[in-house]
Amino acid sequence: MADFPEYEVHDPRFRYLVLPNARLEELYRGCRWAEGPVWFNDANQLLFSDIPNQRLLRWEPEGGVSVFRQPSNFTNGNTRDRQGRLVSCEHGTRRVTRTEIDGSVTVLANSYDGKRLNSPNDVVVRSDGSIWFTDPTYGILSDYEGYKAEPEQASNNVYRIDPASGACRVVCDDFGQPNGLAFSPDERILYVADSAASHDERAPRHIRAFDVDEAGTLSNGRVFAEIDAGIPDGFRLDTQGNLWSSARDGIHCFAPDGTLLGKILVPQLVANLTFGGPRRNRLFITATESLYSVFVAATGAQVP
Repeated sequence: MADFPEYEVHDPRFRYLVLPNARLEELYRGCRWAEGPVWFNDANQLLFSDIPNQRLLRWEPEGGVSVFRQPSNFTNGNTRDRQGRLVSCEHGTRRVTRTEIDGSVTVLANSYDGKRLNSPNDVVVRSDGSIWFTDPTYGILSDYEGYKAEPEQASNNVYRIDPASGACRVVCDDFGQPNGLAFSPDERILYVADSAASHDERAPRHIRAFDVDEAGTLSNGRVFAEIDAGIPDGFRLDTQGNLWSSARDGIHCFAPDGTLLGKILVPQLVANLTFGGPRRNRLFITATESLYSVFVAATGAQVP
C-alpha cells in the first residue's frame, strides 16, 4: 500500500481489514483533548468528549458538530448500555453515570469501600448488563482534565457494577494506570490497557487479557500486546476478534493472538476510537484536537 500513506502493513492479513481507497477524513477540529466516542445508530449520530473544554459533542452526518452537553463534568469515556442509554465516566465528579431516556442523570458509582473513586476513565457494558470501568488517577493529577486531588483508593483498579444489585467491586487491582477496556466478541476475554508509561517511561505500555467467567471473575491475566509508539488508551474489537488500539502514531490493529497486523497512521496522537455507521464499518477516531473517520473492511463488535 505504498501509494496510500495512511496504511502501514505488518502482516498480509491487514490488507483484508482495510480499504486502500478509503482515505482518512478529518470531520472536526477544535478540541483540547478529544476522547470517548460512542455511536448511536438509532439516532445516526456520534457523541464524543472534549475533556478540558468540559463538553460532550455530537457529530451528525448532515449537521456536523454541535454541543450535546456543557458543562460535562470533564467526561472522558462513554458507551451505551443494552437499553441504548448513555453511560459515561466523569473526571470532575469522580463517578460513573447513566443518562436516562428523559435526560436525567443517574449515578452508578462514585465510591468504593467508603472512599471516593480516583477518576473513572473508560467503560464498557457486558451483555448481562454488568458495567465495567477503569479508575486511574489522570483526572486528579492536575486541574486540566478534572480537579487536582490526592487519591483515596490504595490502588488504581478495574471495577464491575452488578446489574441486579448495583454493587461495585474490584475485579483487578494490579495496574499502574488502567485505561481502555473491551470484551472479545464472545465476551470470554476482557482486554484492559495499562498506560502508566505516560508518566514513567519504565512503566507498562501494554494491553492485558483476562479470562472472564459467567460470574464476572477474572483469571489467567497475561500481556496481550505491547504498543511500540506511545501508550495504549482506548480500543475496540471487530467481529473477528481483532483489536484496534489507539497509539501515538495512529491505530494499531492486532490479531486475536496478539500479532501486530498493521497501522492506520493519523496526524495527531490518538486517544480513542469506535466503530460506527449503519454497517459498523466506519472507524471514528478521537485524536488530540480532532475527530477523524475512515471506512474499513471490518465490522465492529458489541454494538447494542
